[in-house]
Amino acid sequence: MIERRWGTFHRWGPYVLLGVGILMSAATSGVVGMGPGSWYVAAALVGAALALQAWWSVLARSRPGPSSAGILYYALRWAIAFVLTWINPFFAFFAVVGYFGAERLLPPRLVKPGLFATAIIMAGSQSGGLPPDEKLGWTVFGGLLAVNVALLAVFAHLAAQEDQRALDAAATIVELERTNSALQQAMDENAALHAQLLLQAREAGVADERRRLAAEIHDTIAQGLTGIIAQLQVVANAGDEELAREHLGRAADLARHSLGEARRSVHNLSPTALEHDALPEALKKTVMEWAERTGVRAGFTVTGPAEPLHEEIEATLLRIVQEALSNATRHADATRLGVTLSYMEGEVALDVRDDGRGFDPLALVQRSGSGGFGLDGMRARAERIAGSFTVESEPGNGTALSARVPLVRHG
Repeated sequence: MIERRWGTFHRWGPYVLLGVGILMSAATSGVVGMGPGSWYVAAALVGAALALQAWWSVLARSRPGPSSAGILYYALRWAIAFVLTWINPFFAFFAVVGYFGAERLLPPRLVKPGLFATAIIMAGSQSGGLPPDEKLGWTVFGGLLAVNVALLAVFAHLAAQEDQRALDAAATIVELERTNSALQQAMDENAALHAQLLLQAREAGVADERRRLAAEIHDTIAQGLTGIIAQLQVVANAGDEELAREHLGRAADLARHSLGEARRSVHNLSPTALEHDALPEALKKTVMEWAERTGVRAGFTVTGPAEPLHEEIEATLLRIVQEALSNATRHADATRLGVTLSYMEGEVALDVRDDGRGFDPLALVQRSGSGGFGLDGMRARAERIAGSFTVESEPGNGTALSARVPLVRHG
């Protein structure tokens, strides 16, 4: 857009400025003393200027940059403007086009001389006309020429800065285009990677769901069956019919509870114990029911200000306690067991300790290649919610299980 406007000015500007110079000269001819002879010369020069401009308008289309023809055009135009300004200072309006066409018409080595020559015409016009009169006129002419040259230097410096900014902007645009191309390539690569990650996530989700179902079945059906077997063993050895009926009722309750938990596990619902109670109450009931069922003295303690946790965290902690109690029933042969739920800054800790027979964790791993499904399941549950799980035990000195998970509030 800017280049188009400058092209229009270079084509039509000389005609307009020449017309302004003619009008101003006609209006001031009496003041500057233009006689008929001066007008004849001026008319001839105006005709020459129009012819020169028409010739150059045709030739310039094939010579957009500096050339020998451009040097000739600039020199002839300057000569016509100089003589016209000598006749009448107001013809300097036509000479001013020399400031705007120098860099386009002249090679770099002739730009400054061309601008200086134009400054001579302008200074002569501003000082009252050419040639200057007496010493004072020459002094004024010299001062105005110096001012014009200084202004040329200032404007040239500003133009150079503007050109540099334009070059920097062009370089920035090129760099941005290269950056955009690189970003587009990276986005395409990311899209492909995203598709691959989605596929992997889908596969991982399927595997995780399988592990979840396996753990839920172990924590519900297996534990329920273990409790049922324990109650039935008591019934088999009981001589008292009322005692046998009581344990049969407990076995039936365990069977119904296990069936409900199995259904909830399939649908990935929260455990029944958390349906109506908060985590501390649910854990306390779970521990107390286990103690009543097994005859082991058990206690439950809460430390720190209790607050509602995210459903997944509460379900995980409850399942870990259920599995720990199931392990204690099958393996610990304990007489005392304690469960502690601790609310801390940014973390919830769950500790289960018993005074049972204990075991060697390293020996268990070496013998089975794992920590046992129960221990592995508890660890997997804790790690699934960005938590940790540790086991401390040794033969004859009981077992301590500890799970630490992030404190993520409900909602």
